[in-house]
Amino acid sequence: MKNQPKLSKYLSIKQFDNGYWYASDLKAFAKEIGIAKSAKLRKDELEPLIKHYLKTGKVLSAQRKNINKKGIKDCDRGLRLKLPVKHYTSNKETKDFIELEALKINPTFKRKSGAQYRLNRWRDEQITKGNEIKYGDLVTEYIRLNLLETPFEKIPTGRYINFLAEYLSNETKASRKEAIAAWEKTKKLDIPKDYTSWKKRNR
Repeated sequence: MKNQPKLSKYLSIKQFDNGYWYASDLKAFAKEIGIAKSAKLRKDELEPLIKHYLKTGKVLSAQRKNINKKGIKDCDRGLRLKLPVKHYTSNKETKDFIELEALKINPTFKRKSGAQYRLNRWRDEQITKGNEIKYGDLVTEYIRLNLLETPFEKIPTGRYINFLAEYLSNETKASRKEAIAAWEKTKKLDIPKDYTSWKKRNR
């Protein structure tokens, strides 16, 4: 099995999907092909923009409106439920505020893995749509996400986390160390970065 090729404008979509790209590599390549504000974009934003370029040769810009934040940070203005979300900062102070306010409303809810990530995506979506939201809205959505009984859908860019979870779930006698070792080998190969592909290759 060949190692994955280097990131370049000559990659096919399949080769790109089979690759494992660090955020720094994606940002550098996005800057090279002319994607605006690439240094401030997340992996999940960069990957579809790069795939569009590889497929069409055309450069698109991210649709998110809160890429460049200006003015005083919300946490420096004094966090409160009625404060409009203008310059959100993902720091411990802000996360603790949302957590504590959520517990005031629902003291029995338990934190669900992945809820914070999806809260951030929900916030970005509301701002991009032009919907004004307040910190009270973030607290309400955070509670809703944590109370969902169904599992969250897998995050496409969370390949490492998804791989380890599936590996440890299926390879019942395997240790976390073994799972990480299998991942390190898989991410260098020109195959999809998931447990199923690893299993197929190692039959």
